Amino acid sequence: MPLPDKPSIAVLPFANMSGDPEQEYFADGMVEEIITALSQIRWLFVMARNSTFTYKGQAVDVKQVGRELGVRYVLEGSVRKAGTQVRITGQLIDALTGTHLWAGRFDGSLEGVFELQDKVAVSVAGVIEPALQAAEIRRSAERPTSDLTAYDLYLRALAAFFPITKGRVSEALGLLEQAIAIDPHYGPALAWAAMCHMTLVRDGWAEEPEISRRKGIDLARRALGAGENDPLILANAANALAVFGEDVGTMIGLVDRALALNPSFARGWFVSGLLRLLAGQYDLAIEHVETSLRLSPRERMGNPLSVMGRAYFFKRQFDKAAAKLLLSIQDHPGFLPSYRALAACYAHMGRLDEARAIVARLRAITPLVVPNDLPFRNPEDRELILSGLRLAVGEE
Repeated sequence: MPLPDKPSIAVLPFANMSGDPEQEYFADGMVEEIITALSQIRWLFVMARNSTFTYKGQAVDVKQVGRELGVRYVLEGSVRKAGTQVRITGQLIDALTGTHLWAGRFDGSLEGVFELQDKVAVSVAGVIEPALQAAEIRRSAERPTSDLTAYDLYLRALAAFFPITKGRVSEALGLLEQAIAIDPHYGPALAWAAMCHMTLVRDGWAEEPEISRRKGIDLARRALGAGENDPLILANAANALAVFGEDVGTMIGLVDRALALNPSFARGWFVSGLLRLLAGQYDLAIEHVETSLRLSPRERMGNPLSVMGRAYFFKRQFDKAAAKLLLSIQDHPGFLPSYRALAACYAHMGRLDEARAIVARLRAITPLVVPNDLPFRNPEDRELILSGLRLAVGEE
């Protein structure tokens, strides 16, 4: 069968390694839950259970499965039971090349069978989504530039965006604008373009900040119109619009909808944490970004650590805040909100030399050290960070 237009996956029946026929029901139920969880990833074509279960009990060649079902990726796994404990393993394979893209294992107790199946399914979907996206980006990078679709341009933009620098964000925006020119209703590209404009404005890199701000808001609203039930669009549009000053409660509602559509969406949990931070809900902010890290432990940790660090900063737990923010900068040196928060944190701790050193690093990246406006809705939060920054730069 030919491959569908979008990335495609088949989840094969998991092998029952327990020697106990009674565990077949658990292994089959596990696969059904994983198929359901993966089906909530809007950009992924997931082969139905009826097709994949025709391979049950067979020794299969993954490349042959890919050809017969018309899928690019295959997930296979096994279930092994010992007493009341069970171990579930899985591996993700590129069916065209036979390359292994991801492998993992999950342990749990059979005392809560359905809860365990649900937990593993969400975890598997959470780690597979970024692994598939990375594989698609690599595949697109190998295509000749004379034959790029809107989807290829979108994937190249994602590869360009991280790690954040002024040049990389501008490059990503240019690619996304090309994708949107090909398909003006391409929701994911519209939403990421809004994120690019938001980043350029936030970090002091926009040549005309007000024009970039208006473009970002327009792109985010167009994205929502193009895909109001796409979790990625909902999360990115809500992120951009919240930072641009739209009602944060409404934006949290959009992200809540994204997570209801796909509970294993790691980026959705990160954005939810960020918006809770903007709203002054510090404990929820920490809890939600911790969930995002659990779902996607190999993802870049800098941005989630930054949200946690700023939450501790606003809670006046400066030691914890400084530790998280320093780790954030080490992991993601281009994420400027971490520098501003860490400089302010050091200043409030009386560690002015360290605060000034952070400001010096910030000045090397952007002229905008002390912003005129910050997206935090609590005036006390804004003043805490701004007063710390003013101390750090010697204005107080």
